[in-house]
Amino acid sequence: MRKIVVFFFLSTLLNGYAQRSKNIFSKDPIINLENFQKQRIYYGFFLGFNSYDFKIDYKTVGPDVLVKKTTGFNVGIIADLKLQEYISLRFEPGLYITKRFLNYPSNLLFTNNSDAIREVTSTNIQFPLLFKFSSLRTGNIRPYALGGLSATLNLSSNAKSKDDNLDNQFRVKSWTTNYELGFGIDLFSEYFIFSPSIRGVFGLNDELIRDKDPNSPWTGTIESMKTRAIFINFTFH
Repeated sequence: MRKIVVFFFLSTLLNGYAQRSKNIFSKDPIINLENFQKQRIYYGFFLGFNSYDFKIDYKTVGPDVLVKKTTGFNVGIIADLKLQEYISLRFEPGLYITKRFLNYPSNLLFTNNSDAIREVTSTNIQFPLLFKFSSLRTGNIRPYALGGLSATLNLSSNAKSKDDNLDNQFRVKSWTTNYELGFGIDLFSEYFIFSPSIRGVFGLNDELIRDKDPNSPWTGTIESMKTRAIFINFTFH
């Protein structure tokens, strides 16, 4: 039901945007907000969706842990600092809520079925510092690419818990670092800029906290566990 409501909201919003900007793709469109991106600093906000995964490396060869992904929600703000005509520096702090399920292989001989599944809930505050490389504007359209680094604070990490998987407590580190790459397009309407974008996020450091038992079936065979994610954002300036 929630996805239907969100889809209806975005459809209505985009339909209204299309009505106000009906000439955006015409041969000779009216140039909207011609001087907006000449500002030294400007701001915006974004809403969107995410899909988080794990890249897991193992100490030994064997059956893999399967990661079941879900669709999460993003919301945040943007500050854009113009460095030159085609390059700007962006700070995009945001809240990213998601959930993943780890399904461990059956050959690990867990005492019950629930031990073979671990739920990893993430309430992330993301702090990306990105370079935006814009192309030459054509009418009311301007594609761009993004790249940079980010730090993530996971408020649901359980990092301070003394319990581990023997007590049904899966733990990951509170802070992680990532690099991010993506692309999008600025669409200039009469009153604002609408920018849909897609971005890949790649964790740089191992975020798994091991159990006390070095032979733990949940953490003992894992060499590293790093986040992989896809963000789809709808930005408004």
